[in-house]
Amino acid sequence: MEVAHEHLSPLEICQLNAHRKARAVAKKIPDALVLGADTLVFLDGEIMGKPRDLADAQRMLARLQGRMHQVVTGVNLIHLRRRRERLFAVSTDVTFRPLSAEQISGYLSKINPLDKAGAYAIQDHGDLIVSEISGSYSNVVGLPVERVGAELAAWAK
Repeated sequence: MEVAHEHLSPLEICQLNAHRKARAVAKKIPDALVLGADTLVFLDGEIMGKPRDLADAQRMLARLQGRMHQVVTGVNLIHLRRRRERLFAVSTDVTFRPLSAEQISGYLSKINPLDKAGAYAIQDHGDLIVSEISGSYSNVVGLPVERVGAELAAWAK
C-alpha cells in the first residue's frame, strides 16, 4: 500500500502513504475518526526503508553514521461520514555519532532492525548511535504525539 514517487517530496510521500492507510480503514468504519500514519527515514532525499536482512541493516547504519538525516511522519485524520479530514507531516533532523563497524554490530545485536525504517529505533538503545535530534523525539519513535494532540484538540472544537 505504501508508495514512493520520485517527483514527491519526503513530506508528500509520507502524507500520501498515511492518507491511503487511513482511508482504507475509514471505508470499513465510516462513522469513526481514523488516524493513519507513515514514518520514513530520508538521507539526502533518498528513502531508507526497512532493511532486507542484517547485512542491509549494517550498510544502512554505516551510511547514517556521523551524518544528519530526516525522519518524516505523515499523519491523516479522517472521518468519512462527517466529510472531515486533516493531513499533515512532521520532520525531525537526527544526527548519528561517528560509528565503527564494531559499534554498529554491537547496536544491531541489541535490537531487531528488520522492521524499522533506517534499521534503527531511537527508543531502543538510541543513545549508542544518536548524538543529537532537532525536533520531535516522538516523531522519530513513529508518531509526533505533540502535533497529533494539538490537531485532535482543534478537531474537537
